Amino acid sequence: MECLVQWMGKDGMAFAARTGSGHLAVMDGAVEGGGGNLAPRPMELLLAGAGGCTAYDVVLILKRGRQDISGCEVRIKADRADNDPKVFTKIHFHFTVRGKNLKAEAVERAIRLSAEKYCSASIMLGKTAELIHDWEIVAD
Repeated sequence: MECLVQWMGKDGMAFAARTGSGHLAVMDGAVEGGGGNLAPRPMELLLAGAGGCTAYDVVLILKRGRQDISGCEVRIKADRADNDPKVFTKIHFHFTVRGKNLKAEAVERAIRLSAEKYCSASIMLGKTAELIHDWEIVAD
């Protein structure tokens, strides 16, 4: 896996990343840090990546389990250390899974498998942060 990150110019703190799959992502800093507040912060993208990784797993596991899933969202709240390096210290993943006749056991199993076995991003973040997972089902 590769990624190229380039500073977008001397007048700010924006960066463009070109991923190995050829996609672009832009990052920027807060105004007080010299940025223009034009794009997500790098740490926000790290958190979003973990959310995307675990949501992908949960949807795939539920689909393979023949669950009639119609939606999945993950609300993530994270705490960071007060001092540098300001790593994540606690990350709370709250899943809202939508569908018809979803089995609570299947949803719980999918989230557990993602958290413990499949989601490389959140498992990696779990090396420095306490990870909390909870969920709710919304029936269609």
